[in-house]
Amino acid sequence: MFVMELTYTAPIERVEPLLEAHVAWLDALYEEGVAIASGRKKPRDGGIILATGDDRARIEKIAATDPFVVGEVCTYRITEFLATKTAPELAPYRQQLPS
Repeated sequence: MFVMELTYTAPIERVEPLLEAHVAWLDALYEEGVAIASGRKKPRDGGIILATGDDRARIEKIAATDPFVVGEVCTYRITEFLATKTAPELAPYRQQLPS
């Protein structure tokens, strides 16, 4: 599991024109089953995506295709973690600690 934290590196006036393309990109991640939650940070200086997977390189490649990254208005910080405990609705995403 990954926390994909994006931080704007440009004024919001440069971010807004890319928002529609970013949302379409997110929709594709949901369709693929990669994203399971996302939203703006408060205050609005970026956002968070909760992503499934076990291949960090793949998640980094996905982040690089975000229209915000391509448009040079944000950077990503990716944190990998083992989701060993979840709400019941997220049970399919639970992971085991390595032996």
